[in-house]
Amino acid sequence: MTLSRQDVPENSGVERIELWDPLVRGFHWLLVLLMTGAWLLGHFGPTVMGPHFWCGYAIAGLVLLRLLWGIIGPPSARFSHFVRGPEAIWRYAREFPLRQPSYWPGHSPLGALSVVMMLVLIALQVSTGLISDPDDFINVGPLASWVPPSIRAGAVGWHHLGGWALLALISLHVGVVLFYRLWKGEDLVGPMVTGWKLVKPDKSAYQ
Repeated sequence: MTLSRQDVPENSGVERIELWDPLVRGFHWLLVLLMTGAWLLGHFGPTVMGPHFWCGYAIAGLVLLRLLWGIIGPPSARFSHFVRGPEAIWRYAREFPLRQPSYWPGHSPLGALSVVMMLVLIALQVSTGLISDPDDFINVGPLASWVPPSIRAGAVGWHHLGGWALLALISLHVGVVLFYRLWKGEDLVGPMVTGWKLVKPDKSAYQ
């Protein structure tokens, strides 16, 4: 059962706080839309890849904004607040299968690892797209002329492979969200819509 606002146990140390700021929430859902659009347009869209390119430019802008916000934003958005070392990741992983909510106040150590991997993969995907040259003289990346022919030709293959790697990581992310909802009884989608989440503020054992 997923706990609602009224289901907060008394004397449990669980609180309902406004965790995710509007920029983080907006970034998340805009990225979902743009990534979906870019992937579908790349695989099933028109021969001329203009719309795919524009999705890519928007994604690049979003990622840059998120990186900046990860430095100057509120605590829950800052990388220094949620990125953990191997020990914290391992400790959290050992409790991950337990059938109980984690009430983590922000990105969990495993969630933080997923965030970092996602941002790195997206940055690589955008980079290879910018320098790709598929030799059709139409869908050439805007920065392709800045790199040697061998690199821009190879970037096409890496861009294609990166798309599937991102799809795999996103599928894993969705699967974990469902696992939290169905097995652990913790809703991760609602807080990313409203900003409010049930948390246990004291998680110092993982820091």
